[in-house]
Formats: sequence, C-alpha cells, structure tokens
Amino acid sequence: MLLFVGLGNPTPDSENNRHNIGFKVIDVINKKFGLSKQKPKFKGLLTTGNVADKKVYAIKPLTFMNNSGICIRELIEYFKIDPENVIVFHDDLDVEFGKIKAKFGGSSAGHNGVASIDKFIGKDYSRVRIGIGKPKDNMEVSDFVLQNFDEDEMIGLEKITNNITDSISILINKKLDLFSSTVNNK
Repeated sequence: MLLFVGLGNPTPDSENNRHNIGFKVIDVINKKFGLSKQKPKFKGLLTTGNVADKKVYAIKPLTFMNNSGICIRELIEYFKIDPENVIVFHDDLDVEFGKIKAKFGGSSAGHNGVASIDKFIGKDYSRVRIGIGKPKDNMEVSDFVLQNFDEDEMIGLEKITNNITDSISILINKKLDLFSSTVNNK
C-alpha cells in the first residue's frame, strides 16, 4: 500500500496559491487514475484506488499546512502504512519554477508542512519537491507562497502535473533520481 500526500491549505481562496501545488497534483492523480470520490476522513480528503497495479490512498490534509502531520499520522496508523511507503508532494522555494526534485528523507528546509510530517511520522518517507521559484522584489516568503500562480505559471502547472502523472510508475517503484530526470526532461 502507498500513500500519496498533497500539501496545501483547504480554504477556497487558497486553491490557486503556490503553497497548494501538492493539492493540485493529488487532484490530477485522482482524475487520471479514476480514484474514488473524495471523502472527508482522517482530517483530510481521502481517495483510494489503483495506480500502476498498486493499492494507493491519496489525501489532501484539511488541517492547514502547518499541521499536516496530524492527518498523516492518523491515516498511516489506521491502515498500517509504513512511512517508507508515503510520498509527499509539496512546493519548494529552492527549486526553479517547474522543476522537480524527488528525494527520500532529509530536512524540511524550513517548509512547515514537511516539518509537521517529520514531527508526527519521522523523516523516512519520499518527497516530491515541486519548484515554485523565489520571491522577487524583496517580497516576504509568506506572501509569495500564499499568492496565486500567475497566468503563465498556471499553464506551466498543467504541464508539471501531467509530467508527474505520466511518470508515476517510476515514482511508485522508488526510483527517485530517474523520476526527477524523466519529469524534468519532458
């Protein structure tokens, strides 16, 4: 069993924020692979189904970014999912917009959603870091991540999410370097 986690904030005005790119990825996975209808469970919106012949749960935590770990811990304890079978999709300021870096474990690098997950389940899970770039003109980081993608970025976002789903079988098989290079070279 695998658990896909998309990080974001659950308010309607947050839907197109840079911080919500993880939610966007889960939405595309749900649609492309015909996962079940989203149901509110474990303090999140949960779907289930099969992706590349693997049983998959996908969740968008409704606990807000800074408390994402609460939702994830409840779910993995209930379904007895090993943290090593958790894959988290999240925004990353230190990665150029549109680029992907997948890795296993490591530090949160200041990302509060990742730090919350680390606190509740440890660091032994995979992360798909989706580049949103850095703020310009001395904009505060908190303002930047909570700002909506602009029109050009929304077009790029569609390509990013499609590239991720097109290469998902590589990710599921935990070939993280190959996944990153495949997605970034499309």
